[in-house]
Amino acid sequence: MPYYETVLIARQDLTEAQVKDLTKSLTGIVEKQGGKVIKTEQWGLRNLAYKINKSRKGHYTLMEIEAQGPAIHELERNMRLNEDVMRYMTIRLEAPTEGPSVMMDKGGRDSDDDRKPANKATDKKEAA
Repeated sequence: MPYYETVLIARQDLTEAQVKDLTKSLTGIVEKQGGKVIKTEQWGLRNLAYKINKSRKGHYTLMEIEAQGPAIHELERNMRLNEDVMRYMTIRLEAPTEGPSVMMDKGGRDSDDDRKPANKATDKKEAA
């Protein structure tokens, strides 16, 4: 069966529990059509590059799916009708990916949250 990767952006005013419920309902749609969801990742509330529906942020979710084309069409139809989903994009993969995506670090948190500004004085002492 072919592999697909779907990234969706949910409205910013949803809670994390509501986003997880949305993901479970979308997973159920895929499974009902004979496919299976290999991996899901919640990337959390992130800033958008531009405003969408007067929103500056959105909850990002990644789903890797193994399914036939009709299951993907049904999934996209349901996302298009769901008012909680602002945008989505589905691409076909050659093979499923291994490990977490680039957006996730080892702790399962957004990698941008862990960055600290460089301290030049400390860097000079460590170099010496």
